[in-house]
Amino acid sequence: MGRLTKRKSQGEWRRAMLLKEAENKIKTNFWVLPALYGAGAVVLAVLSAGIEHYVSQHGSIKNGIPSMFFTDKELAQTVLSAISTSLLTMTTITFSSVLVVLTTFLSQFSPRTLQNFINDSKTQLVLGTFIGGYIYSLVLLSQVKASEQNHTFIVPSFAILVAIICLGMFVFLIHHVTDWIKVGNLVANITKETLVSIEKHNKGQEMTGTPGEKTVDLDSLKSTGIMSKKRGYIEYADIVELAAFAEANELIIKFEKVPGEYVDIDTPILTVWSDTDLLDDEKLLDFLMISPTQEVMEDIEFGIQKLVEIALRGIAPGKNDPETAINCIENISQILTKAGKNYSPSPYYYDSQKKIRVILEKPTFSDLLYSSFYQIRHYGKADVSVMTSIINALTLIAETNREAIKQDVWEFSFYISEGMKQQDWLDMDKKYLNRRLNKLASSCGRTAEAITLT
Repeated sequence: MGRLTKRKSQGEWRRAMLLKEAENKIKTNFWVLPALYGAGAVVLAVLSAGIEHYVSQHGSIKNGIPSMFFTDKELAQTVLSAISTSLLTMTTITFSSVLVVLTTFLSQFSPRTLQNFINDSKTQLVLGTFIGGYIYSLVLLSQVKASEQNHTFIVPSFAILVAIICLGMFVFLIHHVTDWIKVGNLVANITKETLVSIEKHNKGQEMTGTPGEKTVDLDSLKSTGIMSKKRGYIEYADIVELAAFAEANELIIKFEKVPGEYVDIDTPILTVWSDTDLLDDEKLLDFLMISPTQEVMEDIEFGIQKLVEIALRGIAPGKNDPETAINCIENISQILTKAGKNYSPSPYYYDSQKKIRVILEKPTFSDLLYSSFYQIRHYGKADVSVMTSIINALTLIAETNREAIKQDVWEFSFYISEGMKQQDWLDMDKKYLNRRLNKLASSCGRTAEAITLT
């Protein structure tokens, strides 16, 4: 708990949160990075024109540069005009490619997966490079027209170098878009993103305790409700810093809305107990990040929801692609396996003096299991391969986790087997499923009689 004594000052924390919020806005707004590249291209074009002027004024430098890099005014205008036109065409093709991918995501996967492609910095980088190259060529073209005193120009060589870079980025874009359309790569990307969010979600788990151990009399303290000043989703809350702030100011803070939930202006978001009437709402709200779009920064369930939706599209009657569903289930098992390692359902976070400072209600691990598989179980209940993959996923989660998680998995397996018993399986299907159920029971340290199909 030594980290609580080395916490950031309120000003440092506010700056860090503002920086994190700005970074999140840049990622979620598709136009920001291309706009920055466009502005940078203008600056680079002005610098290139300055170099052109400097070289033209110093004959010794100009003589030291090979003549192949210089062109006359007419050729310079022709080259720059051709480059700018070509880059505009490539930019148009890029937009068309992006729209094709977005349409594919909407129709084949899930509307929620659009964010993964739009927020991808590589796509924004390619688009920004094309826009920057186009603006760079246009600005240089206007500079060449204005420079009547020069007989030869070096800036077309700069533009040719930019065009070569843009051509390489175009090839990269084709490869990148092809990778993104592959459902396996999309599923892996969502899984990776969610696994990272688990690390953030687990921050401060060592500060948790059980309700029986950490009791407190709140009746003797004054209760104050803190209302949201923004509308959107709670994307991030740093529990460690919030607990340190509560310890320093002798507060007890309860979350009325948890990360991942939507709040509106004046929605109760925190309840604070203290022995003083002086509370600064803004300081407490600085520890939260609220965004208009839902992300998986700390919301594990949102990442799982994306994978579930892709799986449901795969087993839909009009598509009949159970392998996609199986791939999603396997990745969900990875997420739940990691989530179960340090998962604590306790809502209580305490300080270095073992006093409760933050109360944050969280779903139990059983709730995570249910939200992950109940829809897939319902729509894939008659598919042997889908039900087998669910059993295998539960087996993997139980094999690599502690006894408490094994117990949750075992209790959840009754729900899965109950649904399976309502289906009319063929004998061979039943034998195959029972073998998998036996393995699941063994991984939980139980016997399989209670969940065996008869």
